[in-house]
Amino acid sequence: MTEQNRRLGIWLMVVTTFVFAMQDGISRHLAGEYNVWMVVMIRYWFFAAFVVAMAARKPGGLRAAAATKQPVVQIARGLLLALEVCVMVTGFVLLGLVESHAVFTSYPLLVAALSGPVLGEKVGWRRWAAIGIGFIGVLVILQPGLRVFSPAALIPLLAAFMFALYGLLTRYAARQDSATVSFFWTGTVGAVTMTLIGVWFWEPMSARDWGWMAVLCCTASLGHWLLIKAYDVAEASAVQPFAYLQLVFAAALGITVFGEALEWNVAVGAGIVVAAGLFTLWRARVKE
Repeated sequence: MTEQNRRLGIWLMVVTTFVFAMQDGISRHLAGEYNVWMVVMIRYWFFAAFVVAMAARKPGGLRAAAATKQPVVQIARGLLLALEVCVMVTGFVLLGLVESHAVFTSYPLLVAALSGPVLGEKVGWRRWAAIGIGFIGVLVILQPGLRVFSPAALIPLLAAFMFALYGLLTRYAARQDSATVSFFWTGTVGAVTMTLIGVWFWEPMSARDWGWMAVLCCTASLGHWLLIKAYDVAEASAVQPFAYLQLVFAAALGITVFGEALEWNVAVGAGIVVAAGLFTLWRARVKE
């Protein structure tokens, strides 16, 4: 990999995190006005159309994209991600972007912790120490015992756990299926799942919010396309640390647009979690 490719991959990841942060802000607005299931369902319709269109352009077309060797794993992945999106968007509405993203940044630590029992990978004592320190950061954010604890604060932690499982299943699926196959099943299974649930929660939407919904759908597809391009031009280990910028962009959006406050414990705790996450990424790279 050339230095130019690495630099391009990093910039693509930075733009990706910005687009995803904007997507989260729009999701927060729409889910605050309408049912979460409906909002995510419409978003998945567009995402599935994008996935199908991309698969159709690949060699072999839709038949090749759907040709998985492990349908149960692929269905579980798609179902898990769709439900995780619903959980996380609920967290945006109840807690705001700042606190939700601060807690959600723990997902790489969960991936490291679960990679042993799920994938059979060895996790050394240094990474276990970083995982422990990272979850001290989560406790600093949540402050159990120091204030009236809200069960809603556990929502983004649940989303992080679900996303970590999704990531591990994606790595497991990659042993037999290509990225194109996994991407196809992610979009189509998610769209089917959300349609089966979301149609029962349909609500009339204003013309203005249909406009925001259109922007949400476009940002979702654009974000995934940018992410694919980032991993195409550079190694994952080079660009993955910059994914934490989504926390910065989402927090800025929450503070400036939605009037959220950045509490000291959230800032300190998020800093601890991010530092621990970056260390685990570095140790994983050293082990490769």
